[in-house]
Parts: sequence; C-alpha cells; structure tokens
Amino acid sequence: MGRPLSPHSAQVIDLATVRQRHQARKCVIRLAPELDGLEMVYQLAANPDTLYGLPILAWGLRDDGDVVGLVPWMEGLSACSELDSHENGHFIGYRDPETDEIFDTPPEHKYAELVAAAEYFEYEASKDVTLIQQLPDTLGTHALCMNHPDSPWCMKPVFGWRLYSDGSVEALLADEEKAQMTPILLGDACLYDARSRHQTVYFFQRHIANRILEEDPATLEALAMMVVPCDEDQEDA
Repeated sequence: MGRPLSPHSAQVIDLATVRQRHQARKCVIRLAPELDGLEMVYQLAANPDTLYGLPILAWGLRDDGDVVGLVPWMEGLSACSELDSHENGHFIGYRDPETDEIFDTPPEHKYAELVAAAEYFEYEASKDVTLIQQLPDTLGTHALCMNHPDSPWCMKPVFGWRLYSDGSVEALLADEEKAQMTPILLGDACLYDARSRHQTVYFFQRHIANRILEEDPATLEALAMMVVPCDEDQEDA
C-alpha cells in the first residue's frame, strides 16, 4: 500500500516518472551463474501434454528483491517466470534433474548468494551506464545476427553476458579477426556487445544452432516463420 498524501500539501505526480520508477524496480542488479544443472520447465500450446526442459543460465536479483531464473530466449536473456507465449512457450516451473522435483520459486540458496554478493559489492548509483558484472556462457548459446532483412545472416557463439548499471544484459560475441589468443575468454579485446553491431539478434540453444548451421530443412522453415513477421513489423513501423 502506498503512503496517503497529506491533504495540506498539493503534489503534482509525473506519471512518466512513476512508470520509470516501477520499471527500475524490476531491473537486475546482480547475477549468479547456475552451475548445478537446474532447468526451466515450459509448455507449448501446440503440445499441451508434454513438458520441456531448458537449462538455466543464471539467476538474477532485481532491485525490488525478487530473484528470477534467466535463460537465453528469443531476443534476450529473459526471466523464466515471465515467459507466457501461446506459440513459443509458457513457464511451468523450475526443475531439479537429480530429483525430478518441480518447484515454482527460485531456490533459497541462490537468493542468499545473490543478496550477499549485492551487499558486498554495493555499487554506487551513477548517471552514466557502467559495467557491473560479466558471466561466461555455459550453455553453448548461439546468436543469429541480422543487420537488414535482405542481408545475409550469421550464426555466432555467445561467449558471455554483461550486466550494466541500468539493468540491461548484453550478449558477448567475438570479432574473430581481432582474436589474438584461444580460447576466447571474458575480458578479451575481441569481444563486443551483440546489439552494438547487429540490428536484430535471436538466441538459440546449441543443438538448434547446429541444425540451422547444417541447414536442416524443418529447422530453417521454422526459423523463417519466426523471423519474417518481425521483418514485416519493422517495415510497417
């Protein structure tokens, strides 16, 4: 409940500012990698009798104290609990593969880890957007990159993820021509934020990315159905 305004003091409420503050409360302020194999469980409307599992990349602590599981999904690193698409998937819960247990809230140990880390580092607020944290990608995620509907697409491995002070999370791709050492690691100068160079980016699991690279007909057909509507929307805009 909000604090009631005093009848003795008139106040002008800027609705845009209120919306910005509400959105800011959902910003991710700290990440913790998922290293125990926990999964997101989701369901497709086309096959409601089947549940699907997707490995969780990381857990995120939001400014309002909530903790959410995060997975590379469509065009970004998405909160599992907010995936609710008729076509692409509806969140059911989290799953521990070792016990087969399905639960609907993040594990307590991840909450404790994130809160402790956020309190320890306690970054100061700044008007400038600054780098807060970097995580390696442990899932073999790939990014399909396009700069124009008519230009060729390219599939690139994701090497990591950067969390910025404004709550944005960007995928890290490599400029192979600038790579000086292998393997490529976080901090290497050849890495760049995906959307700093590519107009459109979609993220895929490793096995799906390999099917695309192998030009599997069924996978390419599904990809065309997913990408073409977005191109049409951009043209209409």
